[in-house]
Amino acid sequence: MTKTVLIPGAGWPQIDAIEYCKGKGCKVAGCSYTSGDPGEHLLDEFKLVDIKDADGMTQWAAECGAALIYTAGSDLAVPTVMEASERLGLPHFISPETAHICHAKHRMRQALGEDFQGNVPFGVYETLEDALQFTDFPGMMKPVDSQGQRGCFRVDSADDIAEHFDVSLDYSIEGKVIIEAFITGEEISVNGYMAGGELVFAAISDRYAFDEYPGGIIKEHILPSRRATGQIAVEVRDLVKRASQKLGVTDGPCYCQIMIGTDGHPYMIEIAPRLDGCHMWRLIRYSCGVDLLDWCFSHLAEGAWPGKAGEAEAAEAAMKDCRLTFMSGLTGSRVDRSAFDCSGADYVCWYYETGDTVRKLNGYIEKCGYMICPR
Repeated sequence: MTKTVLIPGAGWPQIDAIEYCKGKGCKVAGCSYTSGDPGEHLLDEFKLVDIKDADGMTQWAAECGAALIYTAGSDLAVPTVMEASERLGLPHFISPETAHICHAKHRMRQALGEDFQGNVPFGVYETLEDALQFTDFPGMMKPVDSQGQRGCFRVDSADDIAEHFDVSLDYSIEGKVIIEAFITGEEISVNGYMAGGELVFAAISDRYAFDEYPGGIIKEHILPSRRATGQIAVEVRDLVKRASQKLGVTDGPCYCQIMIGTDGHPYMIEIAPRLDGCHMWRLIRYSCGVDLLDWCFSHLAEGAWPGKAGEAEAAEAAMKDCRLTFMSGLTGSRVDRSAFDCSGADYVCWYYETGDTVRKLNGYIEKCGYMICPR
């Protein structure tokens, strides 16, 4: 009998998972709080269920006969997926408690603890009056529970906090913002994989954001990292492993945004127990043959990590130079595919057709597609 997989959300990161499961002969059901997402037409079944509604997702998973519930690239869906899976006795990588801790930036910071090497100082605020007590400038102000760099601002003064506080707060489900110490340095990403409490694979990439927009909106990823090599790479791997273990991420993917500070040491900016939202699994597969998307679904279905430690380490060490670049457009602008130079790309994926209007997500500049190229 063909298995049914429930994938919450039907945006571009989820399309990767939908296409993978259908390629394996699975029936794929989906859900979202609204209809019209780009991947909805690929689904065999769809129901209007908010991806944050654990009761609704549990009921829908039971109705459609899901053997697995999983998502890719969505912070909002991870706690709900783990909660519904645990209630129904379905395979899942982490506990709902761990998922909730990782999803909320302030709970993640608190769980790591003040003495954790690689954590950063922070404060959590519900009102502008309280937030104005922050004086350790510069800082980074964010909603505690949003995703995709939405509502994130660097603040260099009380005036900056006052200017951006309401916008940041509007993106928070809990109605809280966090202001963290701003770490000056170079940014990297790590797409890691945990198995039995051990970090069995870590792809360290250089992360380039738009300087002209707040919040670190992504422009390009480059593999392998040139910013984290030698002893720094060793420290980065150690940070990812220690943070994952401390938070209870024992199995499955862990995606981290890390800053290499001017002191030469890595600091954890974000950690999420999921695949990233930038299709990095595809770049990693292109670079060294490791397929993190396949690992996730095979691990869940079979109950064990399908890789081998020696082979994973060898692939990690043998990555070829490559990059994933986003074709981006201003919110509300019209897409013109011909305006982007995709020559030399080995893979191109467009989110929009020429003439489409770029939808608002972060409110500044949005992804219109991406390409993978040799570096």
